[in-house]
Amino acid sequence: MPGPARAYHHGDLRRALIHSAVHVIEHDGLASLSLRDLARQIGVSHAAPVHHFGDKAGLLTAIATDGFLMLAEELRRAYVATNSFLEVGVAYVRFAVCQRAYFEVMYRPELYRADDAALDAARQQARAALYTPLGDRPDVAPTEARNAGLAAWSLVHGLATLLLTCNLPPDVSRDPESLTRSVAGYLFQQPAQRRGGQRRPPRI
Repeated sequence: MPGPARAYHHGDLRRALIHSAVHVIEHDGLASLSLRDLARQIGVSHAAPVHHFGDKAGLLTAIATDGFLMLAEELRRAYVATNSFLEVGVAYVRFAVCQRAYFEVMYRPELYRADDAALDAARQQARAALYTPLGDRPDVAPTEARNAGLAAWSLVHGLATLLLTCNLPPDVSRDPESLTRSVAGYLFQQPAQRRGGQRRPPRI
């Protein structure tokens, strides 16, 4: 990812500030982020980022919004290309690893304006991209689709978090794609067993 010293073109200051902020988060952590430092790195007055975002929470809201939009696009692209819900899960973990700074901000609602309209719309797009492959199936009831989607999301989000925080056992692959296909295969591909007279959960 380009460093914060990259030049910006007139009229694109907002985008330059977001790129620089993402770079700081990725390399130095969220605690190191400040509007004043970003302004100095880019070579503008401190009032410039305040004009665009208001405060740090506003900047993080913009980053989270962009992150959810990017995630939604990645999930949609994966499903269109493969027609596989498993590959949607792979795309989720891959996004978390490749776009770590965005991912870290997206799921920290205490840091940003969680009721922002643009952010909510972006979050809904990502959620739809994750759940739509199940909702489109005629053999899956709406409640089952919701529960199966939640189970799948829990698995891939947890796996992504374990990868990012280096909490996996030392003998486990760190490659996000092969690891997700291996681990998620237990949920996404193996048919569930019937238990008594209960209805079989949907194969996802």
